Amino acid sequence: MPTNDETNAHRRPVMLDLRGRDVLVVGGGPVAARRAASLVQDGASVRVVAPELCEDLAAQAASGAVRHERRDYQPGDVAGAWLVHTATGDRRTDDAVAAEAETARVWCFHAGDAARATAWTPAVARAGDVTVAVSAGGDPRRAAALRSAISTLLDAGELPLRRHRPGAGHVALVGGGPGAPDLITVRGRRLLAEADVVVTDRLGPRQLLEGLAHGVEVIEAGKAPHAHTLTQAQINDLLVERATAGQRVVRLKGGDPYLLGRGGEEALACRAAGIDVEVVPGVTSAFAVPAAAGIPVTHRGLARQVTVASAHDGATDWATLARVEGTLVLLMAVADLAARTAALIAHGRSPQTPVAIVERGTLPEQRTTVGVLADIAEKAVARGVTSPAVVVVGEVVTLAAELGDAAERGGHLAGHGGADSPAADPRPRR
Repeated sequence: MPTNDETNAHRRPVMLDLRGRDVLVVGGGPVAARRAASLVQDGASVRVVAPELCEDLAAQAASGAVRHERRDYQPGDVAGAWLVHTATGDRRTDDAVAAEAETARVWCFHAGDAARATAWTPAVARAGDVTVAVSAGGDPRRAAALRSAISTLLDAGELPLRRHRPGAGHVALVGGGPGAPDLITVRGRRLLAEADVVVTDRLGPRQLLEGLAHGVEVIEAGKAPHAHTLTQAQINDLLVERATAGQRVVRLKGGDPYLLGRGGEEALACRAAGIDVEVVPGVTSAFAVPAAAGIPVTHRGLARQVTVASAHDGATDWATLARVEGTLVLLMAVADLAARTAALIAHGRSPQTPVAIVERGTLPEQRTTVGVLADIAEKAVARGVTSPAVVVVGEVVTLAAELGDAAERGGHLAGHGGADSPAADPRPRR
């Protein structure tokens, strides 16, 4: 009897295009249901022959995903099929189906006896347009374990996914998260591994750029106050131009593309130009950075709602923001902080409202400065606070005293109590 290694040597892995092609499934049990569902996903026109169907397969038939003929298998059923899968659980019936398929020169999967089959189902891992099929010498558990390991590496962008033949252009607006490179989503990481061009912000996870494949072009498009590498119109044009040329473009942003990230403008520009564009959400710094400093933006008894606002231009409505209940999170607010806190106080917010500034959140050099509206600007100047930073205004800031030590990665709590303050209690005094 040949060994598994010898048998595998005579098996040729192939990829089949089953779209719209007739595939016969004989059997109505759970195995047949799984195979039928997989074949439908591959685009096949699936015909099921079985006197009774299990619940899952009956649901597929009821939805119209498969065509069901309620009867036993009969000679001649294989006629017209491109592929056959038999899984009745009855050895004589399965053998008869396999024999007819052999005579008709149609490839046949035999669920009851792999040795009688002429085709075998591999364990499959998919990532985007990449498909990896795994066969492991007739050991399905071994194949599944290998598939799972490969799938994890594909999803994490740890394998070389970048294509080397021309193809359709594509733009992905990827939220890189609040700063730490391991807080990007799995999908975002995989798209980076597939990219030909990465257009990056200064607040995106910069460390990920070091792991890009050789030859990937990195274009700086960062914006800082009064210092734009590219204008927004230029960024929009760049995304369209590169995708039109057939390149896979990743627009890597800090936080989430659609939260004060102008991702909507970029997506609309791509749509208007007929470019395929997808948006990959990211962990927004508005919530993640306070959390990393031990500040939940909502907390029972302290804040039932949270308002997020940009503070980088003159259009901010400070009168409205001063009146909102719950927590106020300000992005891009460090520059001219004194004027912004003064505006909140002038419009009715208590000068003793707790405030925290979290710099470089989730990164090793993260640092938190705590105060109140009346003195936080002065404390920020004394400590040399710089952007990127998130400003949190509200009673939830008091929780940093208890939760900050466990939450912070590096840095220390300063201001009212902390390494740089003589006060023992870091809670702002009123």
